[in-house]
Formats: sequence, C-alpha cells, structure tokens
Amino acid sequence: MRLEGKSAIVTGGGNGIGRAIAGLFAEEGARVLVADIEDDAGKAVVDEINQAGGQAVFQHTDISNEDSAAGAIQAAVNAFGVVDILVNNAAAFVFGKIEDVTRDDWDRVLGVNVMGPANCVRAVLPVMRDNGGGAIVNLASVSSFVAQPAFIPYNSSKGAVLQLTRCLAMDLAVDHIRVNAVCPGTIHTRATETHINALGLDREHALADFGQDAPVKRVGQPREVAYGVLFLASDEASFITGEHLVIDGGATID
Repeated sequence: MRLEGKSAIVTGGGNGIGRAIAGLFAEEGARVLVADIEDDAGKAVVDEINQAGGQAVFQHTDISNEDSAAGAIQAAVNAFGVVDILVNNAAAFVFGKIEDVTRDDWDRVLGVNVMGPANCVRAVLPVMRDNGGGAIVNLASVSSFVAQPAFIPYNSSKGAVLQLTRCLAMDLAVDHIRVNAVCPGTIHTRATETHINALGLDREHALADFGQDAPVKRVGQPREVAYGVLFLASDEASFITGEHLVIDGGATID
C-alpha cells in the first residue's frame, strides 16, 4: 500500500499504459481520477477499480484544452479534497517525415503531448502548493532522446516532454513538488497495434521483430511501465527529481 491515503490523477487512463497505472495505483491504496477523452474506456477502468474495492472517478478530459485540463483537476479536488500525484500519460501518436506532416498534425501532437502536460501542471500547482507538495510523473519515451525514421513529430514532442520535466523539477523544488519522467521503449499497447496495422505487418511477426532491439528479446507490457511510475510517484523516490527512468528492456543501453 505504497500510496495509501494519496489521491492521483492519471491522464489517458482509459487505455494501455494509463490503464495499467490507474489500476496499480488503486491496488496500492490511491484514490484515482481517470481523465480521458474516450468516455467508454475511461469509465470501464473506473468500474474495474471500484468493483475491486478501490476508489476511482472518471472525468472526460481533453488535456490540449486548458479549461478541460483545469476541469479534471477540479473534479479530483471535488472528489478527494486534494491532489497528491499527477501522471501526465495522455498522448497523441503522430508519425511521418517532415514533408508528410501537416500543420494540423503538428498542432495535434504538440497540443496533446506538450501543451497537455503543461496545462495539467499549471492547473494542479495551486492545489499541490496548498497541500505542501506533491509528485508529478510525465510519460516521455525513448523517442525523447533516440532518433527514429519517419517519427519526426512524435519524437520532437517527446523530446520536449523530457526538457519540460527537467525545467519543472528545477522551478518547483521550492514548493516540495517532485517532477520526473518515465521513458518507455516498445510496449504492447493499442498504439502498437495501430502502428502494426498502419504498416500492414503480420501481428505476431511484428511483435517478435519489435522485441529484437532489446537484449531481453521481447516487447514490454504496460504493467511493467506502471511499476516505474509507481516508484517515482511514491515516497520511496522522495530524493529524486528531474530524472528520467528508461524502461525499454535494454534497447537503448548503448
């Protein structure tokens, strides 16, 4: 029960890594607000948590919209009284070469992946300051620091998330707010399935091939990333801020 008595917001908590984080946090004693733009998925996660004896609520949220992001923070305060932990997990997956990416593509990926976390942090700051501190965990990526072919918009946005994490950690330390990032490698999520389908690949062969980049020779699971987020959000990481934890099976070890 490493998060007993804590309340947390998980953006993009309806699917994949976010869903795993929300579920694990609830198992560890946290009250969880699941913020997602997909109502059915988010409500399903909340139902699972509550049926298992946890405490969770859902808030429809578009983090790229400042008012919507602020609404999620307020909903958590209304439900739990305070916000101890913010997990910025929601993301837009936009790929392509520079000549293929439109202005609308850039607006979407930067609006969700960069402005989204910024909107959520700005909205939660007064709450965390009044509470004497808190923990923020941003979901960055190995794409934050590794170049990949035809990934320009996504990699650019995730590089910004990593620098956002460092700068926030520096500015917010005085408020006893820790800010860290987790950088997943290839994780088996719905986004992975979408990428496989977009490339027209055989699913089983593709998953096997994706795992070959890592010394452990497999892709990761959302729960494995969730454990890293749990550590950084917990008091066990009380002397860690401005850092990024790479969870990629060793794929970027060199």
